[in-house]
Amino acid sequence: MEQRKVVIIGSGPAGYTAAIYSARAELQPLVLAGLQFGGQLMLTTDVENYPGFPEGVTGPEMMEMFQHQAERFGTEVVNEDVTELDVSERPFTVKTADRAVRADAVIVSTGASAKWLGIESETRLQNQGVSACATCDGALYRGKPMVVIGGGDTAMEEALFLTRFATKVTVVHRRDELRASRIMAERAQAHDKIEFAWNSVVEEILGDEFATGVRLKDVHTQVEREVPAEAVFLAIGHQPNTAFLGGALELDDVGYVKVEAGTTRTSVEGVFACGDVMDPIYRQAVTAAGSGCMAAIDAERWLAEQAA
Repeated sequence: MEQRKVVIIGSGPAGYTAAIYSARAELQPLVLAGLQFGGQLMLTTDVENYPGFPEGVTGPEMMEMFQHQAERFGTEVVNEDVTELDVSERPFTVKTADRAVRADAVIVSTGASAKWLGIESETRLQNQGVSACATCDGALYRGKPMVVIGGGDTAMEEALFLTRFATKVTVVHRRDELRASRIMAERAQAHDKIEFAWNSVVEEILGDEFATGVRLKDVHTQVEREVPAEAVFLAIGHQPNTAFLGGALELDDVGYVKVEAGTTRTSVEGVFACGDVMDPIYRQAVTAAGSGCMAAIDAERWLAEQAA
């Protein structure tokens, strides 16, 4: 069975940054990038808030640069999905459909996926006015009417953030009261740019090449109406990509990997986690990259301790 000092599960900014640091430390990392490599940035057309790109860059272009930089220092990248992580003994065993690899240390960076409505128009208009990240994309639609779908704290945070750019923000919620904390709900409801579409669900996102609005249906009366919007933001939650772990690591109630405060150390010594798979709060490319750096340094130091 192939043996590696470090195996990194997942790509994206966290995984590739961990690879860059691991490779420069001569740990010869293997990145099992997954079949859908590159993480959430592969679904993002324009990235304007990552330092060092004053003119912006597309998400796929950025991920290609990250991968090339990691490979420059000796990282091997394989586009295979990990199906199992066995931490019952060291070295650990990382399995895909086609291989099993022994790893002295493992870095988990499989990210989290935004939850979507599951309608055709949403898929067709992704990055054409439909997004799951207001912080990432809100400024692209300055001076336009916008819609936020959701009723929790994240939805309220996104709606309030978007008021900096939007002419109006309509929050669509399927109930007649918010799930958000009281303080967040009060802030949103008091803002003069935010309106609420209560007891409503999105039947369709309107537009051919770009979003132009949403068609809503009242869940009680079944009456439909259209709301103009040139940007539609989904804020109905994220699902961390941790199903493959099968109980190998301690997770929180939602499924995010638990790490020791101020580190990337997980519940299993020698296994580290970085990026959106352990971060339910920030979910930004730059914070993911930073935690990838931390994970590589944590892994390098831990391996040095084992060799001492």
